[in-house]
Amino acid sequence: MTYAGRSAAADQHDDATANAGAGSVRFRDVVAAYVGLTKPRVIELLLLTTVPVMFFAARGIPPLGLVVATVVGGAFSAGSASVFNCVYDRDIDEQMRRTRRRALPRHIVSPRAAMVFGAVLGLLSVVVLYLWVNPLSALLAVGAEAFYVFGYTMLLKRRTTQNIVWGGLAGCFPALIGWTAVTGELAWAPVVLFMVVFFWTPPHTWALALRYREDYANVDVPMLPVVVPGREVGRQIVLYSWVMVATSLLLWPVAGTGVFYPVVATVLGAVFLVEAHRMWGRTKTSDELSVIQPMRLFHSSNLYLSLLFVAVALDPLIG
Repeated sequence: MTYAGRSAAADQHDDATANAGAGSVRFRDVVAAYVGLTKPRVIELLLLTTVPVMFFAARGIPPLGLVVATVVGGAFSAGSASVFNCVYDRDIDEQMRRTRRRALPRHIVSPRAAMVFGAVLGLLSVVVLYLWVNPLSALLAVGAEAFYVFGYTMLLKRRTTQNIVWGGLAGCFPALIGWTAVTGELAWAPVVLFMVVFFWTPPHTWALALRYREDYANVDVPMLPVVVPGREVGRQIVLYSWVMVATSLLLWPVAGTGVFYPVVATVLGAVFLVEAHRMWGRTKTSDELSVIQPMRLFHSSNLYLSLLFVAVALDPLIG
């Protein structure tokens, strides 16, 4: 049953269940549950693509107050989107091993309380970004959240294998927000970084989806690894990886970086491509997860993006 098909009575039952169990749940657990709804690890990754771009846009160290306001506003926005995602997906989260320990499946937080929490975070995000950063950054944050909630979560995720390809656009906005926070306007440099994250998202997410493909299959979410063999997933990961690396190198001529960035981008890209090709090779010999080892690529993708954006931040400081 999807969230859209749940009745008001069902929501009231969830609220009652959560409230009934509140007495047996410690305050610390409730706080941790609310924090968990915001998906802190996702926020961390998004901010990792925001702050370095601010350094790059400033061609040095941006004002500390501006960085703090952008980070706080961005964290509120990303957290709000994650909360709404958890509310909408609570029916399938209860059935998936990876998500069944979240607050809503465990009935620590009620759907209604979570909705209020998400709305408050979203409002705070707009206020912080509008007042202490600029209206353009606030508008971009609202657009990213709306696209993630309505575009990805509600429209694409349960309907198409291309869900994460286009739904991943929401995760690309931090590069634009970081740039506009400093400059007040858009330019080609942040668009290049936006596209790097866009092409990075499918390899990153499909590697994780391979690991949990049975979970997605059980709840009828058509992630690519659910509907095609592992070797086809590996092939598409390799294709996106090549485009991602090529796009990352465009920043050099487009933004006029120093030598440091393209050298680091080339080395990181080569290492990632080797890992992607190796996984593709393993998918050709077996469809067993123990052989494919998709989490190796997943962790490599996190490291790749982190170090690449660190290079973005360091390039103007070194040059």
